Amino acid sequence: MQHDPDDSALVAQAKAGDFDAFEQLVSRHEQRAYVVAMGILRQRQDAEDAVQTAFLNALEHLDRFREEAAFGTWLTRVVVNTALKALRKRKGLATVPLAGGAADDDETGEIPHPELIAPWPGDPAHVVARQDLRRILDEAIDALPDKHRLVFVLRDIQGLSVRHTAQVLGISEPNVKVRLLRARLALRERLTRIFGDEARRLYPPPDHGTERATPVAQLLRSYQTG
Repeated sequence: MQHDPDDSALVAQAKAGDFDAFEQLVSRHEQRAYVVAMGILRQRQDAEDAVQTAFLNALEHLDRFREEAAFGTWLTRVVVNTALKALRKRKGLATVPLAGGAADDDETGEIPHPELIAPWPGDPAHVVARQDLRRILDEAIDALPDKHRLVFVLRDIQGLSVRHTAQVLGISEPNVKVRLLRARLALRERLTRIFGDEARRLYPPPDHGTERATPVAQLLRSYQTG
């Protein structure tokens, strides 16, 4: 049985001038690249443009890839940098910092206690039939600060490890963990204000069983019980 070549083999072929090999790498990684870009830019056209630019940059600078990390990790960093440049241009900012200085409270400060922790009446899977849940989640993610949203996208949506997320963003692993916790807390509190019962707080979440649910409902349920 013939197996598809792994990334390393394709990279070697692409470095040798085999454009077909690079096209295979594009096909293999374009979905993740788009999700990452969309997580930063939150606009479809901007994300698509950023992914195209990122792949062109990756092709142009492929000789700089020393294979010290996985190709996917290196490519994700290219996508992140490309999307952040587009974000800076959109916002008219000189920079969108990922790594803070010595006083970065994402690594050294305390985690703020959420103002509202309360149970959610009913099963979130049933809420899907009543409200535009995807829109609610997207708006909640949009409201996160850029550096927290990016960690959330890489870890909780893309499923990168803490180590790979740290490598992609050029920050420490403790920083990744703290930013992710801040993002999750902010999302949980925002969603609780929509679905929760503010009259009751710090209540153990109910057990809704193990029935199958849509991915969106599962994500929502994780913030109910997380």
